[in-house]
Amino acid sequence: MLKKLNSWNPPPDWQCIKTIDMHTAGEPLRIITSGLPVIPGNTILEKRRYFRDNLDHIRKALMWEPRGHADMYGAVITEPVTADGDFGTFFLHNEGYSTMCGHAMIALTRFVLDTGLIRKSGVKPEILIDAPPGRIKAYGQKDGNIITRSYFQNVPSFVLLTEQIVEVPGIGSISFDVAYGGAFYAFVDAAHFGFKLEPQEYTKLIDYGRRIKLAVMDQFDITHPFEQDLSFLYGTIFTGKAHDPKNHSRNVCVFANGEVDRSPTGSGVSARAALHHFKNELSIGQSITIESIIGSTMDVEIVRSEMFGSYLAVIPEVSGTSSFTGKHEFFLDPSDHIGRGFFLQ
Repeated sequence: MLKKLNSWNPPPDWQCIKTIDMHTAGEPLRIITSGLPVIPGNTILEKRRYFRDNLDHIRKALMWEPRGHADMYGAVITEPVTADGDFGTFFLHNEGYSTMCGHAMIALTRFVLDTGLIRKSGVKPEILIDAPPGRIKAYGQKDGNIITRSYFQNVPSFVLLTEQIVEVPGIGSISFDVAYGGAFYAFVDAAHFGFKLEPQEYTKLIDYGRRIKLAVMDQFDITHPFEQDLSFLYGTIFTGKAHDPKNHSRNVCVFANGEVDRSPTGSGVSARAALHHFKNELSIGQSITIESIIGSTMDVEIVRSEMFGSYLAVIPEVSGTSSFTGKHEFFLDPSDHIGRGFFLQ
């Protein structure tokens, strides 16, 4: 009986979008592989802006329920916008569009090399990716024909604010730092709130993370030195002691509209590398391993330092592992109003 399904096709007015799904350290990534119209723009930020203004219904359909969930994350692949780039990308989530995503870089590196979308020789092939904050250089560690680990060198990462005090409604006065690793994060010490950064604290972490983010945004200016589109606070990162003594520490990032990263957050550990270097706690060439809320890990190493505008920045190299989880063909029925996407949390 199921053989009859092979002859079924959706009506011609339904939009069909195909994806390959992956995860990095537990954090999902839905990569759109076909079904999108041409996305114009001379830069990735222009392409992202066009998608936001004209195709946001696709983000909602794929990230929100019933096809996604509150913590779904996505990536759009585009042609490169530089002469030597291999491909371009920007990122989707429950609230909109992020400026940078490390877990996506790790997954996308494996995706383009394992699928043969981009062919490079050698045991550690290099990929040049055009992303919202700029050029990302990535590498895949090969074992035969499979990428077993991915690495990326992030954009210049720097400290914007350090040891500031903010009054958070319902919580009180807290100390925080703000650092940039492709996106801006407010860093707070989990011990101040009694958090151990465990899955059981998930709901409370979301509540506190949202409140802290809104309070910092309300009381402090978050400004990128060159790009207005990057000048906003993306999330709150709680830092605490590692549960595994082999690791340096634990990160829990609450970003977008109360979304919790299952991974240690690639752009977040980049910002942390800048913060630790600023405080003389991490040297150039030194590597640390940071855990997530579920115990998965990423490594980050400072490759070098350089000036970025008026800021002394570092170039972090982040590495981790990713896996394929599925291949999907989604249909957007124009008469299905619920299927356009809804969001519950």
